[in-house]
Amino acid sequence: MYHRRSAAPTPPMGWNSWDCYGAGITEKDLLANAEYMAAHLKEYGWQYVVCDIQWYEPTAVDTDYNNFAPLCMDEYSRLIPAPNRFPSAADGKGFAPIAEKIHAMGLKFGVHMLRGIPRQAVHSGALTKSGVPAREIASQYSICPWNTDMYGVDHTKNGAQAYYDSVFELYASWGVDYVKVDDIANTEFLKDHPYSAEKEIEMIRAAIDRCGRSIVLSLSPGPAPIGNARHLAANADLWRMSGDFWDRRDKLIAMFRLCERWYAYVGDGRWPDCDMLPVGRLMVTHRKLGSHYTRFTHDEQITMMNLWCVFRSPLMIGAELRDNDDFTLKLLTNAELLAVNQRSTRPIPAVCGETQEVWQNMMEDGTPVAALFNLSEQPRRVCVTLEALGLSGRYALYDVWRHEVVGETEDEISALLPATGSAVYLLQSCKNC
Repeated sequence: MYHRRSAAPTPPMGWNSWDCYGAGITEKDLLANAEYMAAHLKEYGWQYVVCDIQWYEPTAVDTDYNNFAPLCMDEYSRLIPAPNRFPSAADGKGFAPIAEKIHAMGLKFGVHMLRGIPRQAVHSGALTKSGVPAREIASQYSICPWNTDMYGVDHTKNGAQAYYDSVFELYASWGVDYVKVDDIANTEFLKDHPYSAEKEIEMIRAAIDRCGRSIVLSLSPGPAPIGNARHLAANADLWRMSGDFWDRRDKLIAMFRLCERWYAYVGDGRWPDCDMLPVGRLMVTHRKLGSHYTRFTHDEQITMMNLWCVFRSPLMIGAELRDNDDFTLKLLTNAELLAVNQRSTRPIPAVCGETQEVWQNMMEDGTPVAALFNLSEQPRRVCVTLEALGLSGRYALYDVWRHEVVGETEDEISALLPATGSAVYLLQSCKNC
């Protein structure tokens, strides 16, 4: 379908530091979470360890941003890790030592970047690697409304593409496998033109293709405009469908509506992204609210996992992994459900409604998948006929959470579900029963 081969043939699975450390992640905590992933999650397919925003700011310590703070930058106007927070980055090593350690664990390393060029480089008269002054490629009218670090890059200026090429040349030299680019899928400062960074997306795509390393490209934040879906799919591997997703029931219910809009674009190495999984312990460094375990009930967490997996969203854990309880670990290590995310074909919403939804998919071996969701705040029976799923015959219903066959049917699938509860079944043919 697309000319470019994706760096993410299946939905990426990993961990991102934002939900638990905000802008204040350190080398120590990053590597500790990587070690947990290697020990407890890697065998289930989890592999990316992503360092989120402000890794280049020495004064960042928590969730909040420090406006116009001094940033660590090399002689070519490229941001580099703050050595007081990432000691192994000293003496120009950058993230290479951390990437090497993560790769040695059998995992992959990712970083966050804001689109554009540092304002600090522009205001100080710094040069880019091509010799063009930073101020000559900066677009002073293209800014991020929630972060003061960057100006957008003007694609019409000489040296603009060369600047992005130099950034990804640096990332490739560090051993970066995944880049989450922010303030780009939806540039919120222009309410009537949310896709104003289209040309920067193209420059970043070109820079990745030239850097000599396979790097997954993730675009944030959402909501990405669905009218630009083909451009997104042509340039990125995944992109956010929503704004930041947190542990609130209303956001979970709203995600069903977004999945209904985007399901046709899932697959072929392109992944509309439901955003992170706010499970386990969150907001470790939040100075005002303090840390807490997810506010989602157990049923809501299972419903979130079921939707993300049957829809084939990327899966990025938000928890401080070392503080996972037994439930959270089991939630993240359901091999049969994760196989639906990784080894199915294409999701389809079979039944959509205010109080219930049914999604279907198909495993690569031809096994049908049915996911039933109760979207109400009361227990409710959810039913769907085999005819509505385009199926006929007799099937055994294998429940991926109970890990057993719970019945047989030749007409309908029915389940009594708790409030905001759900069930996922693998439909095993009974031809030989």
